[in-house]
Amino acid sequence: MFIDTHVHFDSFRDRAGISGVVSRAEAVGVEKMIAVGGNPDANAFAVSAAADFPGRIYAAIGLDRDQASTDWSLEPCLREMERTRVVAVGEIGLDYHYHPDTADRQKQLFGPMLELASQRGLPVIVHSREADEDTEGRLREHVRTWRGDSGRVGVLHCFTGTSEFAKRMLDLGLMISFSGIVTFRNADSLRDVAREVPGDRLLIETDTPFLTPVPHRGKPNEPALVVHVAEVLAKIRNDTVEHIAHSTARNAEALFFPNRKQDHERR
Repeated sequence: MFIDTHVHFDSFRDRAGISGVVSRAEAVGVEKMIAVGGNPDANAFAVSAAADFPGRIYAAIGLDRDQASTDWSLEPCLREMERTRVVAVGEIGLDYHYHPDTADRQKQLFGPMLELASQRGLPVIVHSREADEDTEGRLREHVRTWRGDSGRVGVLHCFTGTSEFAKRMLDLGLMISFSGIVTFRNADSLRDVAREVPGDRLLIETDTPFLTPVPHRGKPNEPALVVHVAEVLAKIRNDTVEHIAHSTARNAEALFFPNRKQDHERR
């Protein structure tokens, strides 16, 4: 069983499109997917997708760095949390690559998102690009006040950082998730990082519809293609795809829904 821990289902726009995605995912063994929000519309869509496909899709909601320049409010997030069971706060975080001019406003948004996660006892799904120092600083503050399970702080999604940054995130209790980038021809340094992440802290994702893995570059991404991420991880870690699937699914379940009695635990 595979679990794709990061899917932007709002890119499909309707239930029929999602139904096809879910069917294709199930056909290759992707049984669960985390629908990730990031703005009010994406949050609502994630919640609706989870309601339409219970047991297959689970919702995460939050306000990402792109919302920093808007007149954002926590109220829509709180309302969505009343509609369904939300398994994480995300996608949230910092990205200084495209908009370094909004760095201060991004940090002003990131803080309340972390506080919301702490209040709700939910893990965070964190994006960090060219902002690792500030990301680490905010996460250190978050961990100091975190009262939940130390293994459920959250995940650095679509990891592209250095091995040193990965180690510091692991020391804070976060998991590390790899996307299709790990399959790219020029990603040797990232594969070196992925080789060293402990097996009990490793997750996989597609970041659908972005970052389509090799050998499907140039085509839209979708959860069924997370298998290619697992294949590369198995190769570089001298492991089997089956074990990568099992271990990353187990890690995802421990992070996002630890109280569920899962099939793989009964086998």
